[in-house]
Amino acid sequence: MINNNHFEKTNFRTLIETDKIGRVEDRLNIIDTFLKTEKHVTFEDLMRLLKEKGYDYEPDFVRQCMNRWVEQGFAQKKTFEGQPPRYEHHHLGKHHDHLICTKCGKIVEFKNDEMERLQLKIAAEQGFHMLQHKMEIYGLCSECLAQRRPLMHLAMAKSGERIIIKEIIGGRTARARLASMGFRPGDPLEIISNDGWGRLIVGFGNTRMAMGRGMAQKIMVTLAPQDQTM
Repeated sequence: MINNNHFEKTNFRTLIETDKIGRVEDRLNIIDTFLKTEKHVTFEDLMRLLKEKGYDYEPDFVRQCMNRWVEQGFAQKKTFEGQPPRYEHHHLGKHHDHLICTKCGKIVEFKNDEMERLQLKIAAEQGFHMLQHKMEIYGLCSECLAQRRPLMHLAMAKSGERIIIKEIIGGRTARARLASMGFRPGDPLEIISNDGWGRLIVGFGNTRMAMGRGMAQKIMVTLAPQDQTM
């Protein structure tokens, strides 16, 4: 990777010297800092890394450099659901997809040749010539999943999860109200939407239902078997 980074930096120097846009060394310092991290960095991350190296460049200049880097195919600007835009290296001839943790924001790159072949096959069967594609799988990373209690209240469940009601807690009135709504221990639910602060939308059988967080905290649940092993 070091040799490849050196080649890309040399390639970029040639391009900006040809363009005669000035501040060549400053631009190379920014690119060098970016190349030395294999992480998916936000603009703020990059500014912090530059300051750690003793550089004090104007944000507009750094942003201009990164936009040019993206335009020329040395980097990609990605936007993952619920996260700020991030920059990652664009290695020519290589493709990968992403796993994104919805709790801690961790991003993991992966490549699966069998899946790549299947996508080409599906496109060909539909008479479709595939130019590019991306796959983003959202869920919980192993570290975040390990931190979760086997039993949790409904308000902690994440969008897209399937869960099983284990217990209804709270006073008699709350329990009676939830029972009248059809919620009982053993029932499966699907979390349609949970933004972490407002009401939840849950799928219950063939019905979608809105629920306040206070009420959701009275329903103790556990992950359904298929989500416990994701």
